[in-house]
Amino acid sequence: MDMLDRASHRLKLRDLRLLLSVIETGGMAKAAAQHNLTQSGVSKAIADIEHTLNVRLFDRTPRGVEPTLYGLALRKWGNAVFDDLRQGIKEIEHLADPTTGELRIGCSEAMTAGFVSVVIDRLTRQYPKLIIRVTQDELVAMRDLHLRERKFELGIGRIPSSFEEEEIEAEILFKEPAFVVAGVGNKWVHRRRIELAELIDEPWILPPPEALSGSQFQRAFRVKGLDYPPRSTVVALSSQMTVSLVATGRYLGILPGGMLRFCGKRLSLKVLPVNLPIQPRLRPVGILTQKNRTLSPVAQLFIDSARKAAKSMVDRPQSHRA
Repeated sequence: MDMLDRASHRLKLRDLRLLLSVIETGGMAKAAAQHNLTQSGVSKAIADIEHTLNVRLFDRTPRGVEPTLYGLALRKWGNAVFDDLRQGIKEIEHLADPTTGELRIGCSEAMTAGFVSVVIDRLTRQYPKLIIRVTQDELVAMRDLHLRERKFELGIGRIPSSFEEEEIEAEILFKEPAFVVAGVGNKWVHRRRIELAELIDEPWILPPPEALSGSQFQRAFRVKGLDYPPRSTVVALSSQMTVSLVATGRYLGILPGGMLRFCGKRLSLKVLPVNLPIQPRLRPVGILTQKNRTLSPVAQLFIDSARKAAKSMVDRPQSHRA
């Protein structure tokens, strides 16, 4: 066994700290008093280090003890060890403080426009030193790439009812319906009741039939004997495009209740009281995390805030007027 192996197995931080104290104070007795130990206990610790390294660390003089060339070398690197340890502890304290940390999350486009933006706003108002980095992506990419590769700690998106992954944990936050919406300047916003057939010739922006929300609305239109999508239609799956076109006052669209609850007023949107034969429900919104991975305090803080925001949606039913 060479010197490095012996030192790594036998040398203790406590003994190294005693050695540094002996050098600083210039004597075994002073170092013992500093650490509330006996002088013989300190002498034994120094002797054990010398035996481990097979060198003499101190010369005994009438004035006390003086470090040898080897003792001075060990002091130099011993100080570096404790300095690095001190920096490591400080970094751990910083990481463990949820009020000043950094969090990387992933979420879908629909989440960035509504629910997630609200959670971030509430959280950063309470903890203004937080840094939150958001990656916009779809559920498959969040699940298959980013979470496993640690590109972010958690993802938020719509989760299929059949979702089951060995390595990914899914926590459902809320389930929400979808609504027909119009801009505040649209001629239909003052009506108390609207039949879907009355809107068939209006300009729409609708999700494609192959999307979950699109297939559900296709059923609603077909039950009423109407074509889906209507002739005057923009077909797109983008929530941002839907909001932009509907806000002009010309188009009608379909948006999730969560987005309307949190952002409907700000986006100048109104829910229309459309008489639908079925009430389309979007896939539940949930949080994805890696199983068996310790979450940072900041991530836990975000999840707690998301749960509170989701609970407010359950406690207060969705109004027809956003």
